[in-house]
Amino acid sequence: MAQTITKGIKALIAEANKVVTTIPLEEAKALVDSDQHVLVDLRDIREIKRGGKIPGAFSCPRGMLEFWIDPESPYHKDIFNQDKTYVFYCASAWRSALSAQLAMEMGLAPVAHIEGGFTAWLKADGAIEEVT
Repeated sequence: MAQTITKGIKALIAEANKVVTTIPLEEAKALVDSDQHVLVDLRDIREIKRGGKIPGAFSCPRGMLEFWIDPESPYHKDIFNQDKTYVFYCASAWRSALSAQLAMEMGLAPVAHIEGGFTAWLKADGAIEEVT
């Protein structure tokens, strides 16, 4: 018997975007050198190596986010234990919307994500840092 999916990805993303702050691209560009923000790249390392990343962004694969945020987890990363604003991004702002919502539910705050993701960042001539 086939599965019956009762809530699709479009609905999940729409729900996330209702509660997550979305930062416009031009505003996000100004955060690159901010010591009050942590830019978090949620893309897979292969995506990052292929296209680069926003300069100074911390790479956190989407599959590890919850484990790296939770201080009780053996995989916790101290970068998620700062009094800063966490700004997530992915390729198209889908994973980042869902991730920001989840991070907020876990208690991480403040949290936002970048409008349009890395694809929009590239189109807007945002700065890129190559990763090898």
